[in-house]
Amino acid sequence: MLNIVLFGPPGAGKGTQAQFLIDNFHLVHISTGDILRSQIAQRTELGLKAEEIIGRGELVSDGMVIGMISEILHKEKGCNGFIFDGFPRTVAQAKALDVLVKENNMSISGMLALVVEKQELINRLLERGKTSGRADDQDVSIIENRINIYNQKTAPLIEFYTVQEKYFPVEGVGSISNIANRIKSVVKRFL
Repeated sequence: MLNIVLFGPPGAGKGTQAQFLIDNFHLVHISTGDILRSQIAQRTELGLKAEEIIGRGELVSDGMVIGMISEILHKEKGCNGFIFDGFPRTVAQAKALDVLVKENNMSISGMLALVVEKQELINRLLERGKTSGRADDQDVSIIENRINIYNQKTAPLIEFYTVQEKYFPVEGVGSISNIANRIKSVVKRFL
C-alpha cells in the first residue's frame, strides 16, 4: 500500500501534484480542509463538534482531525493507498498519524516535499490571487507571514521524516509535467 505525505509551503503546487498522484497511482486524497467541510456538511457527530469549535473561532484539535482521518481509513480499506495533504502540520500530528496508520496495519511510505524558493512562492501566490479571489493570495505581507508560519511550525517535519528515512525532497520549479515526472521517479522507489 502506498501512503504519501505531500508536503510543501503555500504555493509549492501541492494541489496540482496531488491530482497527478491520484490519477497515476489511484490513491485516495485526504485533505484535512476537505474532510472538515465534508463532515460539517454531512452533519456527522464529528462534523457538528468541529462546526461548533470553528464557530467560536478556535482550531479543531489534533484528536478530532485524527478521528476524521481514521474514519476515512476504515471506509477506504481496500484502496491502493492515501495521499495526506495538509496533514500532518506538526511533529505531534505526524506522531499521531504514525500511530493511526500502524493501528490499520499500514505505514507512511514517504514524505514528498516540494522545494520552492521563497520569492517563487510569493510570485505564484500573487498570480493565483488574481484569479482565486482569495485575499490571502493578494497581499505580500500575508503571504510572507504564511510562509514564516510554515517554516516555524511545519518545516520541523523534515527532520521527523528524515530520521525515519522517509523524507524525499522534489524540486518544485519547472513545468507541471517535469515536476510530476520527478515525483513519479521518487514514488517508484516506494513500490
